Amino acid sequence: MTYCLGIKLKSGIIGISDTRITSGNETTQAKKVFTVNREKHSFFIMTSGLRSVRDKAITYFKEALDEGKEASPNKIYKAVNAFASQIKRVAIEDKEGLKQAGLTFNLNAIIGGQLEDDDEHKVYLLYPEGNWVEVTESSPFVIIGNNGYGKPILDRVLKYNSSFTFAIKAAFLSYEATRISSNDVDYPIDFVYYRKDSFDVIEKRYIQDELAAVSKFWNKKLSDSIGQLPESWIEKILHTLP
Repeated sequence: MTYCLGIKLKSGIIGISDTRITSGNETTQAKKVFTVNREKHSFFIMTSGLRSVRDKAITYFKEALDEGKEASPNKIYKAVNAFASQIKRVAIEDKEGLKQAGLTFNLNAIIGGQLEDDDEHKVYLLYPEGNWVEVTESSPFVIIGNNGYGKPILDRVLKYNSSFTFAIKAAFLSYEATRISSNDVDYPIDFVYYRKDSFDVIEKRYIQDELAAVSKFWNKKLSDSIGQLPESWIEKILHTLP
């Protein structure tokens, strides 16, 4: 499984991805983020799904951009469509073979950035079929992969107007909730962030030791906060116990 998160803020974009790859009983590490930084042309792709499909689609996409087989997109949605075309190409080549092997063709992607003719930065969720939806101000984040554990904290606290610092903290805690509750999501983690109109996607990798103190701090605060919750409402339960 995977944990990838994309957040659209008024001031820019934040992405976070784990690096654990699970195949049967074996686990390995691999980067799940691909970035492009050119003049007024910056975006990233994070993926969840079959690694073989991801690697092939990314390779085709990169080759198409480098060799000019795809017209250089001037808006981010066109870059999303270009990557979707490569996913469809891989589906034509591999879908039937994967089916015969008992595997389902699967690749979801989060694509975010800003190109020269975009009026602002944008984030998209791309499905295996090649269709997509845009992340909006009213629902400013999207998760692919294991989304059951990390979503609640973001639903409670994250806003489009949140600061970069606040959103990075919330993103980490969302990842941490997933890691604690799922054995197929783990360190190292890759952060990407993009400031509005900067045309520069920046990456940073963290290993577990670098964030251990933050995790410990959060665990203690969470435990202390539960202990400090009002208790008067609990009396109705306690009085019914034998």
